[in-house]
Amino acid sequence: MTTRGDYSTTGRGAPDVQGTNLRSGEITCREIFKWFGSSLIIEDLNLTVGHGEFVCVVGPSGCGKTTLLRMIAGLTDIDNGIIDIGGTKVNKPLPTVGVVFQHFGLFPWKTVLKNVALPMRAAGVAKDEALQRARDAIELVGLKDSDHKYPAELSGGMKQRAGLARALAIRPEVILLDEPFAAVDAQTREILQEELLNLWSIHKQTAVFITHSIDEAITLADRVVVMGARPGRIVKEIPIPIARPRTVASVRRDPLYPPLREEIWDLLRTPESNAKGQ
Repeated sequence: MTTRGDYSTTGRGAPDVQGTNLRSGEITCREIFKWFGSSLIIEDLNLTVGHGEFVCVVGPSGCGKTTLLRMIAGLTDIDNGIIDIGGTKVNKPLPTVGVVFQHFGLFPWKTVLKNVALPMRAAGVAKDEALQRARDAIELVGLKDSDHKYPAELSGGMKQRAGLARALAIRPEVILLDEPFAAVDAQTREILQEELLNLWSIHKQTAVFITHSIDEAITLADRVVVMGARPGRIVKEIPIPIARPRTVASVRRDPLYPPLREEIWDLLRTPESNAKGQ
């Protein structure tokens, strides 16, 4: 994966603004409750993600991980509580937030270039600027020679790179990722993890990454947030003190890795009892 393009002029993926506010990418969730019908999905959740921090969220299926991410993205209403990003209350999608989903979301009748440019065009960015920023992001994720291809011509890993490029092209302060590598094979998943680590080390967006994989969470995160079973709440927040830069192999070799994995696994094995004990 390359690291060239307009992003390198600022040293990060944020908008090209001098003297960026050091809290501009901070995410704060306060006393969050969410219901679907009569079912309580998330109960009294409080979470702060620091500017430039990479946080992974793990938890059992149905605990509200994706719902939490969608509320942070402004895509799902908050029933009670407040979420703000950089001091701005979230009640709709913010232009400084990029989102990457598991199932790519590429339009099959558009090329990679036009798929990546689409959100910027929808936001009113001039065509020439949108296409140039899309080309820069496509090169950044290693798809430079595939910008003219259609989704049906791409492998699963290439589709996910295109989805990541679309999020990066808006030059976000915050990037939200909902199990983005779950649909690819194991080898491609590890390659994409390392490429994401490389991109994040350069641009240092605030990142929230939803995953079911303990190994993936430890590899990527500064901090792992463990959620308990429905109604979702935070069971524990676990710092990951493994030195950066990281690779998948270096993380597995680190002496801190086994006890961290065991701690997270123990919490996930008994989510109901842990949640009740909070």
